Amino acid sequence: MRMSSTGTPSGPLSRPLVILLGMASLVVATAGVRAFRDTLGPAFLALVLVVTVHPLQARLRRRGVPGWIGVVVVMAAIYAILAGLLAALVVSVARLVTLLPDYRPQFENLLHQGTRWLEDLGVQPEQASTAIGRLDLSKLSGVLQRILSGLTSAGSSLVFLVTLVFFLAIDCESFTRRLDVVAGSRPLLVAALRDFARNTRRYLAVSTLFGLIVAALDVLALQWLAVPLPLLWGLLSFITNYIPNIGFVVGLVPPALLGLLEGGVVRMIWVVVVYSVVNMVVQSFIQPKVVGNVVRLSATLTFLSLVFWAFVLGPLGALLAVPMTLLAKALLIDADPSAQWLRPLLGDTAVETDTADVSAP
Repeated sequence: MRMSSTGTPSGPLSRPLVILLGMASLVVATAGVRAFRDTLGPAFLALVLVVTVHPLQARLRRRGVPGWIGVVVVMAAIYAILAGLLAALVVSVARLVTLLPDYRPQFENLLHQGTRWLEDLGVQPEQASTAIGRLDLSKLSGVLQRILSGLTSAGSSLVFLVTLVFFLAIDCESFTRRLDVVAGSRPLLVAALRDFARNTRRYLAVSTLFGLIVAALDVLALQWLAVPLPLLWGLLSFITNYIPNIGFVVGLVPPALLGLLEGGVVRMIWVVVVYSVVNMVVQSFIQPKVVGNVVRLSATLTFLSLVFWAFVLGPLGALLAVPMTLLAKALLIDADPSAQWLRPLLGDTAVETDTADVSAP
């Protein structure tokens, strides 16, 4: 250890102190992002959408199409995606709100059956009536109406998102050339950013493919079980497939509730079983393996990223958990030469393969 001019010891910080400082910085950064999540969430969504659609703009430019036409096409595609997603969510909640009052007699019958079941288990009639009486269909309708009003009143965030997409689409035309200039002095950073864009597009492509498969299976199952509006709930299942691990639970609630009201407990159980089997086979066994190989993230890191970003950015963070983690990995690990050893630990199999090739005789 060296001594400074003032007589105090100086030198490199110890590893435990570095870890503590890193954790403290992470807490401060997380609190800052969480405080501005109403702005940062839509901003990152706009970035992901522009990155996803950018190859269309590049393809048009290679074919000699004027740049402004490519910008218009990109913006039109992104606005169509946003309108479709928002319309699907609003229609799903609105249809459920309008359907629930029609099932009030069935709901009252289920409450009476639940009361008798509790009494058969030895619960006092007064206690059973009090416990069952807390269940009210109007309370559920009120919750759904608040969700619907929240979706329809997100006007400021939507205007900000649409405006930011406009400017990002314009800058995207020249951003590739700027990266080429920066690559001369910061090759790892540019490679990491391009890898982030490539992996984000791969992740969305794989999630879309598996979402279509899951949605088709769910629609067929709901038609077989005679659950109302199977196509609508299949569309909701497709959208929630972009949320890793727990997305199917969100898409399960409306058809399971309608199955309960339409055909009783048995039909609801069948809906839950079918959704669970489809999720277990496709979303829990096949999709995580494919996604992990495509974006080079382990299944554990994918799940932890869902928990973390949902806490930081709310529901939008759950939807963007994997792209957000890919961006953080690109900036903090892939672009840092001293942090390359962390990549295999995070599930980057390409690094393992390269290492194995180098070490092979």
